[in-house]
Amino acid sequence: MLTEKFLRDRTVSLEPAERATIEGAISEVLTLGARHIIVREGERLDRSLLLIDGLMCRYIDNRQGHRQLVAMQVPGDFVDLHGFPLTKLDHDVATLTGATVAVIPHVALDRIVAEQPQLCRKLWFSTLLDAAMHRAWLFRVGRLDAMGRVAHFLCETEARLRAVGLSNGHRFALGLTQIDLAEICGLTNIHVNRVLRQLREKRICIFRSSVVEILDADALARRGEFSSHYLYLTGGD
Repeated sequence: MLTEKFLRDRTVSLEPAERATIEGAISEVLTLGARHIIVREGERLDRSLLLIDGLMCRYIDNRQGHRQLVAMQVPGDFVDLHGFPLTKLDHDVATLTGATVAVIPHVALDRIVAEQPQLCRKLWFSTLLDAAMHRAWLFRVGRLDAMGRVAHFLCETEARLRAVGLSNGHRFALGLTQIDLAEICGLTNIHVNRVLRQLREKRICIFRSSVVEILDADALARRGEFSSHYLYLTGGD
């Protein structure tokens, strides 16, 4: 089932019939390569994408062409559901790794809004989750030091991946480069390299060869001032 990870282990969940409705709204499934731009800022949209596999991001470039990632999507996330009411985005959307996405035309979402108000509220809930994560990302970049930013991001990512069955709580695949991590945390590549070395030397976390191994989850959460409440997980704190 293509939608099995959507709203999995969240405080709001889908009924089987609602999940079947979303499955029936999918018009096609696309396989995308890594580093592929799929939505450009200002482009008119007539579809939204549900991420099935891989990692994607939303980002904004400054005038010098330097990229700031403002969100990362993991499997089970709607990548651009907010583009349904907005009709165009104020940022670009791209893959970070190879990815598989399900395409849901906006005309199908129109029918869901008109005919299934409860399911509509659950789709709305998923966009509010995005907003909650955006606020957490603002806090992270605005108030935490370099190690805190990296620690917070790794804690958040582990929690999100665990919710969809892609982390065992201590180890998970993360196909990001140090440059990606720098663009997420508002740091330089050199600074990220230093932070990862310090986390490794302190026996808190190791990020090597696209795999994150958390050695001391409590220490990582303390260092990142992380609490998962804003993710609205069924087992959240």
